[in-house]
Amino acid sequence: MTPVDFQNTWNLEMAMTVLASDTIDGSTWSEAVKWLLLHGPEELREMLLQAAGCATREHFPDLQATAFTGTGEPCYRIEDLARALEVSRAEALETVAELEAEHGTRQLFTEEETAKLQ
Repeated sequence: MTPVDFQNTWNLEMAMTVLASDTIDGSTWSEAVKWLLLHGPEELREMLLQAAGCATREHFPDLQATAFTGTGEPCYRIEDLARALEVSRAEALETVAELEAEHGTRQLFTEEETAKLQ
């Protein structure tokens, strides 16, 4: 699916209905969240990113951001992500590349493009 196809698959009302449902399957719920993160209103995107941060800290307590993008999103070392997800570095890079291609977003940044944590 191209980024444009994905964007046109959902709208705000549909995505919010899915999030509010207590009977929807996890895959559909995940797609709705992805759409909202990529195409939803900024204030909702910020709330979802905060929730994702809380979930990351709860389920992967050893995974620590090492820097932030210019827009304030946390950055993790690919080796740390791979270890937390129990996959190889190559598998982690492949997954990130697939997400970038699927959604037309950039996920990998060089150290020079990020602000390091002190």
